[in-house]
Amino acid sequence: MTDAKFIERLLDVIENDIVPKTAAGVDAGNKLFGAAILKKSDLSVVIAETNNEMENPLWHGEVHALKRFYELPASSRPDTRDCVFVATHEPCSLCLSAITWTGFDNFHFLFSHEDSRDSFAIPHDLKILKEVFTLDPGGYNMTNAYWTGHSIRRLVTALPEADRSRLDARIAAIGRQYDALSAEYQDGKADNAIPLN
Repeated sequence: MTDAKFIERLLDVIENDIVPKTAAGVDAGNKLFGAAILKKSDLSVVIAETNNEMENPLWHGEVHALKRFYELPASSRPDTRDCVFVATHEPCSLCLSAITWTGFDNFHFLFSHEDSRDSFAIPHDLKILKEVFTLDPGGYNMTNAYWTGHSIRRLVTALPEADRSRLDARIAAIGRQYDALSAEYQDGKADNAIPLN
């Protein structure tokens, strides 16, 4: 699933389902990372969430989405193999492990680890990968026995020019929303109790 319509849907979910939750989360002092889980069959949203580190430092956007996903009644919760996992930012080592342990065979992300460090002034993902796992940026295996990770931006580069131009413009607009959220988070982070803020 790498066509323009699929990518357009991922961007819709980020913009319409994740960003509003993230805006409220940043207002409360949380970081700007969010995630959603969609059904592969029709790309409907099962759950969308955002970072909730003010409650618990483990509630990164992806882990918090998984927590909420597993709070759904088992009878109405789809199997993770039947789902698409969407993250606003490339998952950190904690979130990569959580995605793996919960059985997803895929994840898609918009902003890279380098974006988190350079554009959003949150360097912890890359620092932890280097300090704990001795991995350089991009050093983990994006295709492995558990899942395949996909950069939405890289998927867009493989599309025809008309689709690429339209989607690049959407990504730039979403990027501006995250720039504003980042500025708000950075302005208030000294007042929060998140260990790695």
